[in-house]
Amino acid sequence: MFGFKFLGKTHVPHNKSTADMAPVRMTSLKEVLLPMAQHIGAPATPIVKVGDEVKVGQLIAEPAGYVSSPIYASVSGKVVKLDTYLRPDGKSVPAIRIESDGLMTVQDGITPPTVDSLDSLIEAVRSSGLVGLGGAGFPTSVKLDAVKNGGIHTIIVNGAECEPYITSDTRTMLDQSELIYDGISLLEKYIPSVERFIFGIESNKPECIKEMVRIFQDNPKVSVMPLPSLYPQGAEKVLIYNTTKLVVPEGKLPADVGVLVINVTSLATLADYVMTGMPLVEKCITVDGSAVKEPKNIIAPIGASISEILEFAGGLKEDAGKILFGGPMMGIAACSLDEPISKTTNAITVLNVKDATEREATACIHCGRCVEACPIGLNPTAFSKALNYGTEEKMARLEEYRVNLCMECGCCSFVCPASRPLVQNNRLGKTALREYNAHKASLK
Repeated sequence: MFGFKFLGKTHVPHNKSTADMAPVRMTSLKEVLLPMAQHIGAPATPIVKVGDEVKVGQLIAEPAGYVSSPIYASVSGKVVKLDTYLRPDGKSVPAIRIESDGLMTVQDGITPPTVDSLDSLIEAVRSSGLVGLGGAGFPTSVKLDAVKNGGIHTIIVNGAECEPYITSDTRTMLDQSELIYDGISLLEKYIPSVERFIFGIESNKPECIKEMVRIFQDNPKVSVMPLPSLYPQGAEKVLIYNTTKLVVPEGKLPADVGVLVINVTSLATLADYVMTGMPLVEKCITVDGSAVKEPKNIIAPIGASISEILEFAGGLKEDAGKILFGGPMMGIAACSLDEPISKTTNAITVLNVKDATEREATACIHCGRCVEACPIGLNPTAFSKALNYGTEEKMARLEEYRVNLCMECGCCSFVCPASRPLVQNNRLGKTALREYNAHKASLK
C-alpha cells in the first residue's frame, strides 16, 4: 500500500493567483450566523438570549463536552435570533444570529491567558476556541492533550496547501512568520519530549519555504521540507508518511506513532491568543474561482455570509455554476448564498457554469487509473460494486476493501475518464458501514 517514494501522484492545476495578495479585512457587515457545531464533537451550548448586546470576543456558547469548542461573537451588535442552521451535509444544528452594529467593539477585559505549563497551555488553547483550521475541525486542545500520555517525538506543521486556488495558509507563512515562530517556541517549551519539528510545504511555494528557513535558521530542532506538488500532499496520513516515512495504521491516530500534526494557521492562531487573549473570531479565506471578478484573500468575521463576502470581493464576473466552501477537490457545495463561513473555512471557490458542469458518467472501462491515483492504493471501483449487493455482503465487502481508509481526497473522480462519481460512492459506502456497525452495536 505504501510502495511509492511519495504518497500522492495526482497533478492538479495550482491556480494560486492570489498567493502574492496580502489579505484585506472586512470592516463592516450586516449580520453573522454562528452555528454551534463548527468542530468535530458535541455542539456548543448557547449562553446568550435574544436581545442581548454582545461585543467582539465575547463568549456566547460554551463547549458541551471534552470534544467540543466554545464559540465567540465575531461582531458587536445584538442577538436577534437563536436559530437553526441546516449544514451542507444535511444536519441541522443550533445557531446564533447576531445583527452587527457596524462598530466591531471589542469585549472589555480581554487579556492574555497565563501559560506556565503544558496543562495551562492546553487550557488556553481550549479557551481560545481553536480547532484544526485546515481540515475537519478537531479541537486542538484535545489533540494537545494526547501529548500528556507521552511518546510524542515529532510535530509536523502542515503548510502543504495542496488544493487548487487556496492561498490563505500561504499568506500566514508570509505575513505572520513571527507568530509561527512564537507558536513553535511555545510547543518546544512545554512539550520537551519533542525531538524535531518538520514544516511540510509544497515546492510550488518557494517564498514560504524561504521565509520558514529564515525564521528558524538558528533552531536545530526545526527543519523545512519542500515536498513535491502532488495532490493530496496536505492530507494528514500522506503528510506524515512523506515527511517521516511513518505509517499511521488503520483505526489509529498520529499520536500512536509519536506524531502530532498542526496546521500552520492553527499554530499562528495559538500564538496570537497566548499573546493577546483574543479568541478565534475571524479567518483569512481565499475568494477565487473562474466566476470571481476580483480574486483576493480576505480576513472575514466567522459567521459572515457568502453573499457579503462575495460582494466585498467585487462580486461575480459571470454566472456561478457552483459555489464551494474550500477548493474544487474536497470542497463542499454551498446550498445558498446566505450560508456562513465557519472556523474551518479556508476558501470560497466560485466556478462558472462551464467549469462546474460535470460530464455525464459512462460505463467503467476498467482502466485502473483510479487505483493508480489513490494515494494509499485503494480500489474505488470495488467500493462502487459493493454498493449493489445485499446488506450483509455489501458490508462485508466494504469492510474487506477497507473503505474507511478513504480520505475523500477526490483523486479517483478527478482522473476517471468515464466521469464516474467515485468519491461520492466512497462516501456512501463509509456512511452505510458506519450506520450498520452502529445499529449492530445498539442491539448488543
